[in-house]
Amino acid sequence: MYRFLATPRWWAINVFALLAIPFCFFMGSWQLGRFEDRVDTHHQQEQALDPADRTARPLAALLPVDKNTSGAEATATGRWDTQLLVPDRDLDGRRGYYVLTLLRTDGPGGKALPVVRGWLPGDADPGKVPAPASGDVTVTGALQASESQGAPGVDADGGLPEGSIGMISAASLINIVDYPVYDAWITLTTPDRGMTAVPPAAAQGTGLDLKAFQNLGYTAEWFVFAGFVVFMWYRFFRRELELARDVALGLTPDEADPDDEARSRAPAATA
Repeated sequence: MYRFLATPRWWAINVFALLAIPFCFFMGSWQLGRFEDRVDTHHQQEQALDPADRTARPLAALLPVDKNTSGAEATATGRWDTQLLVPDRDLDGRRGYYVLTLLRTDGPGGKALPVVRGWLPGDADPGKVPAPASGDVTVTGALQASESQGAPGVDADGGLPEGSIGMISAASLINIVDYPVYDAWITLTTPDRGMTAVPPAAAQGTGLDLKAFQNLGYTAEWFVFAGFVVFMWYRFFRRELELARDVALGLTPDEADPDDEARSRAPAATA
């Protein structure tokens, strides 16, 4: 009754099912692993952004910025230099601007570290910005990666007035100053007087955003595909088994009678 399983057609069906089911489970597990990685990095970023759990470390020990060092407390020593304003930055639902000042560090070549000293409300106005301290200073703040086009608040179209910049990145700053700039920046934990601290942002690809939940959705899809393969195999098997039982009971002819086929193909006699 199960001889049909040895036919070439069923060999192909069985091989397909045996390959498809493990593949679907593998892909589902892989997507689930990606989602779990996003959850883990999200929790790590929350801890890194929590001031109570942060210990300041020298800037050089945290570079280059990655998912593990983004948001970590960094310290640097140097002298304040060029100051720029970063307009159209929202904080707590209000429109304002960042005060970005370059810190010429004591490192090789006097490389500059972009430092967001704080946020002020309203339109960017250099006259409202408190002057930075003179002489050598030591700053502490949350380390951030250079901004990129498409990030919230970033204006990469240009056309800003002199003394303003739309994107905090080394690629933008090297066109303004004539000395090297770190490919990173920090936002001060304690802002300068009269300004509000800018909270650090989570590193790209670490939050529980839409893409993370897409991975979870893909996980469910692959497991559904595996179940669908099992369902279709069982459905084909059951239909084939019922047909074999009907043939065994004589309810369905095993093969057509050649004489009947010949009579059915012969033309009807004419009177």
